[in-house]
Amino acid sequence: MVEIIDLSQEIYEGMPVYKSLPQVKISVHNTHEEWDNIKNPTTSTPAVYKLEMGEHTGTHVDALNHMAKEHVEKSIDTMPLSMFYTEGICLDFSHKTFQELITSKELKNALKNDDLEIKKGDTVLIYTDHYRKAFHTENWSKGPGITAECARWLGEQKIAAFGVETMSPGVPGISNKEVHHICGELGFTHYENMINLHKLIGRGRFRFIGLPLKIRGGTGSPVRAVAIFE
Repeated sequence: MVEIIDLSQEIYEGMPVYKSLPQVKISVHNTHEEWDNIKNPTTSTPAVYKLEMGEHTGTHVDALNHMAKEHVEKSIDTMPLSMFYTEGICLDFSHKTFQELITSKELKNALKNDDLEIKKGDTVLIYTDHYRKAFHTENWSKGPGITAECARWLGEQKIAAFGVETMSPGVPGISNKEVHHICGELGFTHYENMINLHKLIGRGRFRFIGLPLKIRGGTGSPVRAVAIFE
């Protein structure tokens, strides 16, 4: 029996977004009562919502053109779909505290402890439990993150992507900018704001799907990321 685990946040007005990125605004654009030409209706039921938000809202994937200006032509609509449909593994770093760094040595130890290996084209998810610990609190922006050295090591394994629960893959002001640049340089990407990673720990390999919207020239896209166990 197939089991599908949802790894994506809800999108709603007022949700946390990274620093100066666009706030999410959702309003009713059309109602069924308008469509039915009902005058002075006693109820108003939404038929169409209007959404206003950035590409990097909620659970999303970064395009390579987001990483640095030299990758301007590598927008989300040009990236191969095979990058978003992969095998996956999830590693346990729930012991990490706010703004603590994760090194490649620690990643290798986690692989050994769980008897896992990284294969070419994998998506590697990093579970820190930060979503359950800190979402919608003052500590939400203070998540753990990987070092630049760790990002380079992951890229050298020829992965498609890695994913984190936090709003940034590295720790802002310490490693985050460098992590983005390394992703662009080595041609892999990352997912941010993931949830339910605790449901993947200790279960081995799974099918990962995180397909983006086909935004022309886009620097990223919200995704409905899932892990599938056959």
